[in-house]
Formats: sequence, structure tokens, C-alpha cells
Amino acid sequence: MIQYSLQCSQGHRYDAWFANAAAFDEQQARGIVRCAVCDDGHVEKAPMAPAVARTDGERLALSPAHPDAAKLRDMLRAYRAKVMDEADYVGDKFAEEARKIHFEEVEARGIYGQATRDEIAGLVDDGIDFMPLPNLPEEQN
Repeated sequence: MIQYSLQCSQGHRYDAWFANAAAFDEQQARGIVRCAVCDDGHVEKAPMAPAVARTDGERLALSPAHPDAAKLRDMLRAYRAKVMDEADYVGDKFAEEARKIHFEEVEARGIYGQATRDEIAGLVDDGIDFMPLPNLPEEQN
């Protein structure tokens, strides 16, 4: 998995995860990489501030938090709540259900749940599009 900072032509910035660099390129070529804020289809990789490993094992961020970080967290929180409200929770059967939907074995619907790394890799290998729900820092406490 690789995380990219993305920016649309309207200037909205957000982070997104892809299986690898080629997956981003392929999804962008297919027109399915869209702005998380305004749904703009003109999305490019934005410059990213890398994290540098220190000799004591700690990580040092090279840039301060984006000034719109709180607004973005609120939008991600609202997105997550909308998905959880409108989609079916399938628990640890996510990969199985996603395949059934992709291969039209069942009626298409929104789903969410859990998947192992191996299941995620299998979905990517099968060309099944999905997106992880964002985890926000306060959810990790």
C-alpha cells in the first residue's frame, strides 16, 4: 500500500491509499480518482513532506499540520458516518461480499466491514475497486 497526497484543480488536498504506484496511475487513467471534497476528476499528486527517521527511532515530520486539517477531519468524520449509515455492515465477510458484488452474483449495494491484508491484496489483484474508511486520530485512543 502507498499513500499519496492528492490535489484537485480546485485546490482541495487530501490523502488517499493505493495498492501501489501503478494502481494510482491505472485508476487515474480510468477516471476513477476523484476529489474527496468536490468530486473533481482532475486530480494530481501533490508535493508531500516526508517523515524522516531519527537515530533514536522516533519520526520527525518536516511540515506542520495543514491549516485546514480540522475541516478535513470533520469532512472525513462525516463521510465515515454517511457510509456507516447508508451501507450494509458485512463484518469479516467484506472481501467475499465485495467479490460477489463485483462479479454480479448479488445485487450491487454499498458495504463496509473488515478484511485482512491478504484479502485486500486479493481484491486488488482481482481488479475490485474499494476504499478504506478513514480512521481518525481520536479513534485510536
